[in-house]
Amino acid sequence: MSDLHADRILILDFGSQYTQLIARRVREAGVYCEIHPYDLPAEILRAFAPRGVILSGGPPSAHEDTAPRPDPAVFALGVPVLGICYGMQVMAALLGGIVAPAAQREYGYAQVRLCAHSHLLDGIEDHLDPEGQPLLDVWMSHGDRVESPPPGFDVIAATEHAPCAAIADDSRGFYGVQFHPEVTHTRQGRRILERFIHGICGCQHLWTPTNIIAASIERLRAQIGEDGVLLALSGGVDSSVVAALLHRAIGDQLTCVFVDNGLLRLGESEQVMKTFVQHLGVRVIRVAAEERFLNRLKRVTDPEHKRKLIGNAFIEVFEDEAARLPNIKWLAQGTIYPDVIESAGAKTGKARVIKSHHNVGGLPEQMNLRLVEPLRELFKDEVRQIGIELGLPYEMVYRHPFPGPGLAVRVLGEVDKESLELLRHADHIFIEELRQAGLYDQVSQAFAVLLPVRSVGVVGDNRIHAPVIALRAVETLDFMTARWAHLPAEFLEQVARRIVNEVAGISRVVYDITSKPPATIEWE
Repeated sequence: MSDLHADRILILDFGSQYTQLIARRVREAGVYCEIHPYDLPAEILRAFAPRGVILSGGPPSAHEDTAPRPDPAVFALGVPVLGICYGMQVMAALLGGIVAPAAQREYGYAQVRLCAHSHLLDGIEDHLDPEGQPLLDVWMSHGDRVESPPPGFDVIAATEHAPCAAIADDSRGFYGVQFHPEVTHTRQGRRILERFIHGICGCQHLWTPTNIIAASIERLRAQIGEDGVLLALSGGVDSSVVAALLHRAIGDQLTCVFVDNGLLRLGESEQVMKTFVQHLGVRVIRVAAEERFLNRLKRVTDPEHKRKLIGNAFIEVFEDEAARLPNIKWLAQGTIYPDVIESAGAKTGKARVIKSHHNVGGLPEQMNLRLVEPLRELFKDEVRQIGIELGLPYEMVYRHPFPGPGLAVRVLGEVDKESLELLRHADHIFIEELRQAGLYDQVSQAFAVLLPVRSVGVVGDNRIHAPVIALRAVETLDFMTARWAHLPAEFLEQVARRIVNEVAGISRVVYDITSKPPATIEWE
């Protein structure tokens, strides 16, 4: 079969909060891409052999002497380059243009007037002005601007405050846009990126769920050979898709281990076993390990320490099980691309650790099993598309994500059995009400958190001083950024009433209205 990575786009990251969205848009256009730091050395740039390069936005100022700049080899690769926001400014500065602070910053909605022809924007418009000039509705976020473009570039779009809102050198395939085509607020953004990726870079639509599955199966068979594989099965979306993919690739060489660690949601253990054993025909070993995990977590309150301990405990269980089975050489996990990024697990190691995922940053340095992670380069929505293609049930594939460390990172502070029971029942009520109200599929992730504080409440005629539950629900496409879900007040009131009345020992319910960033989706 054809190489899915043959047509690839390289994204150089200057620290924009939207860089992951650029990657998602490229993938949605059916083309493989990777994100790398802006200062990727020339030899690696050439070895990557991209069909095109995208320079992301970012917070720096291109006119400053200390501004981050890509290696000039980017512009000598002989492939098209698209600069977005800061990416356009730094390209202009490096190639002989002038960048300066803008007299008036543009942030939010803007209307761009197209003023010259270009391969990038011709025929793409939202409106026409009274003179018949094309207009685009876009999203701006900049305090600097290109005052004059480099030699060979034409100004192809402008706004009142940005005389060079887009520039083009069609002969070399170099383009810059001051606005952000990757965000949904830029209405024609998807068409602009597709024009660059397909029309200008000449990339084919190779990155599709069908092709990804076929390539993954071929790669897994070559990687694993005749060895046995142990899969850490949690019942979540990621590990479920891995189970289906591995089962199709290697059949009976796969053994799934489901660790009933006492950190799961209400009824989850029984549900997982029923789904995989009865409906999918996958071999699953259930390990009762609640005591091991809870003993390990005694008197531990630091979130990172929790994740590391849980990661180590999982590996110990899997290695114990592997020792009982013949020919087990590999440990399979449902690691996905956002896990790697947030754990600073990228090859460069430059990303700051936000939190360690138990299946990336929580692994011990020495393991007896080799890792196989077939979803490592995929975003969550790509994983779901593959799950549907593999025939998994919709309700399983589109189930909300659940963290590998389970409820341990939703009980803030020390974890014990009593706290877990309180949280488990409160969380169940929240999810049950979301389903009954038809809101479950409208939010991307929802859960309850047990806070390490107590508040005064009145139950009947009695004063209580008891724990507080926080509810969290977000909307997101890629889980790299997320907006808090604007659930109806009447709905939240109903959930709070049920939790306080039905979960003995809860005094108060609050709702988290913080987006990501600045917060992470999980509290720990």
